[in-house]
Amino acid sequence: MAQRKLKYKRVLLKLTGDLFGNKNGKGINFDAFDEISKKLIRICKETKVELAIVVGGGNIFRGRERALHVDEPTADYMGMLATVINGMALQEAFERHGMPTRMMTAFEIKAVAEPYIRRRAIRHLEKGRVVIFTAGIGSPFFTTDTGAALRATEIYCDVLIKATNVDGIYSSDPLKNSDAKLHKKLNYNEVIKKELQVMDTAAFTLCRKHKIPIIVFNISRLNDLAKIIKGSKIGTIVCED
Repeated sequence: MAQRKLKYKRVLLKLTGDLFGNKNGKGINFDAFDEISKKLIRICKETKVELAIVVGGGNIFRGRERALHVDEPTADYMGMLATVINGMALQEAFERHGMPTRMMTAFEIKAVAEPYIRRRAIRHLEKGRVVIFTAGIGSPFFTTDTGAALRATEIYCDVLIKATNVDGIYSSDPLKNSDAKLHKKLNYNEVIKKELQVMDTAAFTLCRKHKIPIIVFNISRLNDLAKIIKGSKIGTIVCED
């Protein structure tokens, strides 16, 4: 039977650092890296999608949770380094299971990763390698959500997909409000106007400018990713009308 054509050929997947933590979302759970990498490898082989990943570092350190005696730029750089730790663990898990992978950092750490070069990242994807982007955009005051939107724009991704611990974008926090309504589709302006906090306003604005759809879905159903990139309507999509 012919393989179903992909709706999205080049995908930027944003993975929050909490996914790699223990039950409380903190620390490093190597089983999580192993499990997620195996599922993503299976999806890559099944669909032949070009996959880039941006990882967060919240399981190790969040810049906004800084101690009072650490200034904000220093805390943000510490958070960027946390994403590098997660990226290294994820890359190791991918390659242990036979998937060629490259990790790129927004600032140079030559001993462990390539510095981010846009053309090189695109070439890695064209050769079938998973590319992991770490260290945000290399500057303080910007979150990994904004970094994900920026990288998706730079390397010409067809879609930005964010994996969370809920089924999509709700009218309010579904973990706190049982009456929260799940939105199946929103436009960029609605998300910004309603201040729905699943991603930063800067990330939504950048994707709006470059017409990159954003899909938010539940990481607990990671196998749905294959269906999403083939065009199935799962989670919430943010796009133009």
